Amino acid sequence: MMVAVDVDYRASIAIVAGVIFDNWLDNKPVREITAQICEVKEYISGQFYQRELPCILELLQQINELPECIIIDGYVYLNPEKRPGLGKHLYDALEGKVAVIGVAKKPFKDMPPEIEVYRGKSKRPLYVTATGISAEVAKQHIAEMDGNNRLPTLLKRVDQLCRSTKL
Repeated sequence: MMVAVDVDYRASIAIVAGVIFDNWLDNKPVREITAQICEVKEYISGQFYQRELPCILELLQQINELPECIIIDGYVYLNPEKRPGLGKHLYDALEGKVAVIGVAKKPFKDMPPEIEVYRGKSKRPLYVTATGISAEVAKQHIAEMDGNNRLPTLLKRVDQLCRSTKL
C-alpha cells in the first residue's frame, strides 16, 4: 500500500488529503481520506516542514497500518548535501519505517538535474527526491505512474481532493 498526500491552507486551518493505492500503475485510489487541522503553525521561511508535518501525521492516523511508501508534494532533501526537507522530517518522524518520495512541481535552488523526471509530452519536469528507497527507483515509480500528463493521475487527484474538500 502507498499513500500520496497533499495539504491545502485556508485562513487559520488546513485540509490534508490522502489517496491510498496498491500499485504504481493504478489510475484510481483504493481509498481517499481527508482531515481538517484547526491548529496550524505559521509559515516560517526555511521551516516549512514545521507547518506541514503535523498535518500529514494527523492524516496518517486514519490508516490502520503504515504504508510501504508515502508520496509528498515537495522535497525530501533541499540540496545535494541532503539538507532535510519535509520528506526527510516525515521519514524521521516515522522512525525510518516508511519510504518517502518527494515530488515537486517547482525547482529548488541548487538541485541537480538528476532529480528531474519528464512525463508524457511535458517540456517541464517534476523534481523527485527520496529517502528509504533509492532515488533511481523512486524516479522510475513516478515516471511509470498512470497518466499521460506531467502530473500522475493519483497525484493530481490528491491535489484536487484537498482543494475541493468543504469545511
